[in-house]
Amino acid sequence: MTTVPTGSVPAGAVPAGISAAGAAAWLDVLGEVEERVLWLSTAIVHHANRVRPNPSGLKVGGHQASSASMVSIMTALWFRHLRAEDRVSVKPHASPVLHAVNYLQGRLDAAYLPTLRAFGGLQSYPSRTKDPDPVDYSTGSVGIGATATVWGALARRYACPGEAGGRQYALVGDAELDEGAVWEAVLDPQVAGLGELVWIVDLNRQSLDRVVPGPAATRLHGMFAAAGWQVITLKYGTLLRELFTRPGGERLRERIDAMSNPEYQRLLRCTAAELRERLPGDGPGAAHVAALLDGLDDADLLRVLRNLGGHDLAALDGALAAVDDHRPTVILAYTVKGYGLPTQGHPQNHSSLLTEAQLGELAARTGADPELPWAAFPAGSAAGRLCAEAAARLRRDAVPLTPPPPVPADLGRTPAGAATTQAALGRVLLDLTRAAPQTAARVVTVSPDVSSSTNLGGWVNKVGVWAPAERVDWFHDDRETLLHWREQPTGQHIELGIAETNLVGLLGELGATWSRWGQPLLPIGVLYDPFVQRALEPWSFGIYAGGRSILVGTPSGVTLAPEGGAHQSVTTPSLGIEQPGCTTWEPAFALDTEWTLLHALARLGRPDGGSAYLRLSTRPVDQSLAAVPADPAARERRRRQVVAGGYPLRRVESPRVTIAAMGAMVTEALAAADRLQGLGTAADVVCVTSPGLLFRALDARAGHGEADTWILDQVFPAARAAPLVTVLDGHPHTLAFLAAVHRVPLSTLGVTRFGQSGSLEEVYRHHGIDADAVVAAALDLTD
Repeated sequence: MTTVPTGSVPAGAVPAGISAAGAAAWLDVLGEVEERVLWLSTAIVHHANRVRPNPSGLKVGGHQASSASMVSIMTALWFRHLRAEDRVSVKPHASPVLHAVNYLQGRLDAAYLPTLRAFGGLQSYPSRTKDPDPVDYSTGSVGIGATATVWGALARRYACPGEAGGRQYALVGDAELDEGAVWEAVLDPQVAGLGELVWIVDLNRQSLDRVVPGPAATRLHGMFAAAGWQVITLKYGTLLRELFTRPGGERLRERIDAMSNPEYQRLLRCTAAELRERLPGDGPGAAHVAALLDGLDDADLLRVLRNLGGHDLAALDGALAAVDDHRPTVILAYTVKGYGLPTQGHPQNHSSLLTEAQLGELAARTGADPELPWAAFPAGSAAGRLCAEAAARLRRDAVPLTPPPPVPADLGRTPAGAATTQAALGRVLLDLTRAAPQTAARVVTVSPDVSSSTNLGGWVNKVGVWAPAERVDWFHDDRETLLHWREQPTGQHIELGIAETNLVGLLGELGATWSRWGQPLLPIGVLYDPFVQRALEPWSFGIYAGGRSILVGTPSGVTLAPEGGAHQSVTTPSLGIEQPGCTTWEPAFALDTEWTLLHALARLGRPDGGSAYLRLSTRPVDQSLAAVPADPAARERRRRQVVAGGYPLRRVESPRVTIAAMGAMVTEALAAADRLQGLGTAADVVCVTSPGLLFRALDARAGHGEADTWILDQVFPAARAAPLVTVLDGHPHTLAFLAAVHRVPLSTLGVTRFGQSGSLEEVYRHHGIDADAVVAAALDLTD
């Protein structure tokens, strides 16, 4: 454990060349700024809840106490140590502090300060895409803000090789470290070498509802240290450390170290008289502690108890100056939730609000004026100059956006024989290296230890595996080795440990390099489709934060029959429809895979783009069933239909029923149509490639939102309206909306139960998605 000495002014705490007296004055100015940040962050929440009109009467919310515990840390960081090239992820509930800091440094107009949680105003939690002031990382979902800095650091190293980069700071609440995804990220083998990572833990020992009973710092120290991190613990501030040197001081330290978190928090709510009674305790050192406390007046006694390292500007400066850039660093900063507020230390202060009277007292103590709550420092004052100097140091030039390379729409191949859409993924990537090498050079694939089993082996052999430095491939001369694991800085595949949340976290940051560093990448993440649900939340958050990427779920559905129910996905098609900022496709044929993947790649690395989710299958399908037109114009028409959401696969003269199938289930749909023809029931067959795009088109046709509606007329023309059977290897409600195109009778076939091991035929029959089920459903609708 690294211990930071906290004398009156530790080394590194002030600019060089300043005398001791000047250093003390400099810290006084920093303290003045700290007080103003506390006032502003508190007033921002107060105004939103108690001043701004609220006709609905619904709670607005905000977190004055959670903000207060971060004020000292953020003041020391932004006004002393932060550099323009650094990036910071701020814990969600401290967003008012970030806005207060940005305002004092001239990066936020005062008109926004009264708009916290108002429509078009300051967001509840920091947002890169929605807040009006600079935000480096969107946060809000517990743990994701911390891990985002890990993947941001990796993404910068990949996108900007050889370029010096800044630190990646994460300001994290200690309760956020309960999130398992944090430790999945910390333990990934790639992380130990990321010396630019600096996490500062707001160790206030409270969660939303309570004081956390057990001491967590020792356990956290051991966990981070075991992962190779530098650990700096800031437990006590300057006043307490000085007090420990006096007679009885060591006994006082022992007493505080031994007490539980709830007991310490309760002491924060005590008067000086109550403290003199309670703090000594009843142990063998009680008399020594009592004697020590007798030497303090009441004001000093109250102040000393709250003098923790996370609120001591000198100690914080010393800790930040001691960061080792050769390995990740975590600073465990002891704090008090609600520090400086009347609610400090109370177990239910998480969402508590100051009264008008309490706000007035805070204004008087911090030198603010409640009538002019948003007043900044005068430009010529020492605090004003400190704010201006910090603003100048942190000023960033606009990042010039390099346009992504053009992506071909069609590579010209027409696959034959039997093929799977999963195998087509690897084939398309290899073809892209020949047809458009500049575009292929921007592609980066990511997987959680499933490269070979998801058909990326050929691609990995071609482009190599990315690593910060070249590593020896000891199996390069082994003739039985089919997958060549060449790790080097020029590799284009990143392999992570088995943790889907890590995969999509990195995917989101790789997809944001166009906006962060001006370097557009075309990231594709591949994982088993059943585990998309595990990865969905952090991937969704990456999309919210502006990360454009492609997530490939493969193999999908109960088509993975022998693997059993645990490895069969049911609801993922509808998840793709419901994800904002994302288009989902489930191609049926290899050429459909090529066209949709290329179209998805063309939407990456650009402000007006979006993300995509492709659901692929391991089931071989006869490619001749696609009936790809030979005429170039007709082929292009088919391609446009595929990427727009669907196309007619078979037309009959007078359809009595339409079968709409998705993915590999077109085989059953076509077989059923053949049998129905023999029974005198002519059936059209439609191949749906993107239910989400068809739903958007239907919604737009009803006047809700904007989308191209032409695809509905081409796939479901009014003149051919007929009762509809839908079938897919997923939940049947995914396609149920198609009946609304022409208000026709409907029968939906799909998977609504957990899977079952067996042969493909047995499993399809079990779930009622085989050709027999399609025929029966069609006859029920038309008889």
